[in-house]
Amino acid sequence: MSTLIKSAKIIDPSSPFHQQTKDILIHEGIIKKIDTNIPSKKTYTIVERENLHVSCGWFDTSVSFGEPGFEERETIKNGLKVAAKSGFTAVAVNANSNPVIDNKSAVEFLINKANGFATKLFPIAALTKESKGVEMAELYDMQQSGAIAFGDYKKPISDDNLMKISLLYTQNFNGLILSFPKNKAIAGEGIAHEGVNSTRLGLKGIPALAEHIQIARDLFLLEYTGGKLHIPTISTAKSVALIKEAKKKGLQVTCSVTAHHLTITDNELHAFDGNYKTNPPLRTNTDCKALQKGVKTGVIDIITSDHNPMDIEHKKVEFSEAKNGTIGLESAFGAIHSVLKLEDFIENITSKPRTIFGLENRSISEGSSADISLFNPKENYVFTKKHILSTSKNSVFINKEMNGKAYGIFANNQLILNS
Repeated sequence: MSTLIKSAKIIDPSSPFHQQTKDILIHEGIIKKIDTNIPSKKTYTIVERENLHVSCGWFDTSVSFGEPGFEERETIKNGLKVAAKSGFTAVAVNANSNPVIDNKSAVEFLINKANGFATKLFPIAALTKESKGVEMAELYDMQQSGAIAFGDYKKPISDDNLMKISLLYTQNFNGLILSFPKNKAIAGEGIAHEGVNSTRLGLKGIPALAEHIQIARDLFLLEYTGGKLHIPTISTAKSVALIKEAKKKGLQVTCSVTAHHLTITDNELHAFDGNYKTNPPLRTNTDCKALQKGVKTGVIDIITSDHNPMDIEHKKVEFSEAKNGTIGLESAFGAIHSVLKLEDFIENITSKPRTIFGLENRSISEGSSADISLFNPKENYVFTKKHILSTSKNSVFINKEMNGKAYGIFANNQLILNS
């Protein structure tokens, strides 16, 4: 099987063809030739698209599919198809399921369930048993079975000593700890960012302080223990500053930000639409700008969709009763590229996340395995429900303007394109 990608601009700093428009011939999953004009044959599958760009495969480090236990929200099968058509050749799946992914059998279930798909699935196993924050799970066994990191999804570790022991223990096998940045005592029963909008709308507020205290604690512990710490989905300007200082000290700390925190603020809450209820909550325009700057300056290492499908019964209710979460795979590129340069997006969703999570980096060069995302960075459109491929439709980006659209991927010797 041979696939010929025609007239594609290559965006890959590691490739000798970076910023050049070339034809790419792939045979049995390997890039055989890259040249200005490769003659086509009847046996080739030809890929031609308007303003076609390609990069190394995109990797989303925070995705939830529901299965096992919440298949009505999203199955692994459909989720991986959505990821592929959204431009992602790899996803890290959170332990956001029932039962929680907290043992080697559960990790192996996810991997086996995803076997054979174009998009590769990498499990993030729970840090604690049942994600209850009380007792450390079997981390080493889960890593040996294929887990690439450990974290209780959207659940902060309140026990300081448990976090300390986890950071110490995982150094024995170079494990990566994820710590969700939220102090539960300070956040209390809040449901929106504490500020002008929450006060005006009568919504219980979550102070930004809840995020800052948790991050500061984790950074102090990391400085004491050593090890590797990843802080997922930061949302405030102060958080960027705290992590910047920690990096200056030489601590092995990394962080991510979501597409919606880079682009949307708590000004959207006036409609009391449950789709805008997220965790962390949507913050201010000042925070939004600081997060964008954090990506541009390298303080923030990873951009993620934080794709979290939620069925309509848990979203189309009163704002206070709605569950947190938004889908984001389909809209990730168009939303992020509306506020960031293409190069910033590519770096923070390809090479940097792969390095942090211990995965092999790829290159668009002859002789390499084909792991490629295909996209058009100049397609402007309004994101509507017709663009949603997920089973659940809870998107913060409905009716938002997008700048850029994914065409699909070539990965695992499979070509997956949007129709």
